[in-house]
Amino acid sequence: MTGPIVRIGDADDPRLTDYTNLTDVELRRRREPAEGLFMAEGDKVIRRSLDTGHPLRSMLLTERWLDTMADVVALAAESGAPVYVAAPEIVERVTGYHVHRGALASMQRKPLPEPAELLGLAGPSAAAGQTGPGRIAVFEGFVDHANLGAAFRSAAALGIGAILLSPDCADPLYRRAVKVSMGAVFSVPYARFAEWPSGLAVLRDAGYRVLAMTPDERAKPLDELPPEQFERCALVLGSEGHGLSRGALDAAHEWVRIPMAAGIDSLNVAAASAVVFYATRPKS
Repeated sequence: MTGPIVRIGDADDPRLTDYTNLTDVELRRRREPAEGLFMAEGDKVIRRSLDTGHPLRSMLLTERWLDTMADVVALAAESGAPVYVAAPEIVERVTGYHVHRGALASMQRKPLPEPAELLGLAGPSAAAGQTGPGRIAVFEGFVDHANLGAAFRSAAALGIGAILLSPDCADPLYRRAVKVSMGAVFSVPYARFAEWPSGLAVLRDAGYRVLAMTPDERAKPLDELPPEQFERCALVLGSEGHGLSRGALDAAHEWVRIPMAAGIDSLNVAAASAVVFYATRPKS
């Protein structure tokens, strides 16, 4: 096999800096956005990130994955991105864990749009006369990467057009979120609010009906809302345990709840997002 293959025999090789300490969540949360990179793990996720236009910085493989990743290695050769190949024990020492999928890639982030641009109020979308997606999701305080990744996967599967994140939400491109989403974080466009909850005003400016999901008994059952309310709506979901803040609830046109039985007051937020996205999907 030919290509930009560099065999590594030392876990302290400085060329592997992108891959160090992957299990240190706090460090990676700070470092990856600041350096404009993210980690893609496994052949499917690496290919999905490439398919959605994220440039390859480098790749780290064990020897047995060279044939499986031959097409990506060829792309790396065209772009000049190095492909590092090392023994499994060296990869484990560098990353801090056993990489079961055998393939890691350091990818370049793309600039995030502003919420107004994503909703068609500013930038190229507004200039082109686009009005933004019909149904969007808004996540407040999703700090758990697994929940965030699962919610992105449900959003992609059930036709949510875009996702807006509160400032304190976890990073959708963090390795665990990408992995749990099975690469769906690359399928749904998203933006992050700079201010919260005042930033939610952009939803009203864009003509969205803001529906706050809450288990509060004063909220209207989801299945009692007329379907036309979902044609252009923002479905706002809060964090696991705390739910939506008072400010987010006050910014909504209406409070909505999922009807529950058997004395259960709420669902895991990732499960709740799937229910809400399915129940509000277009029926025709």
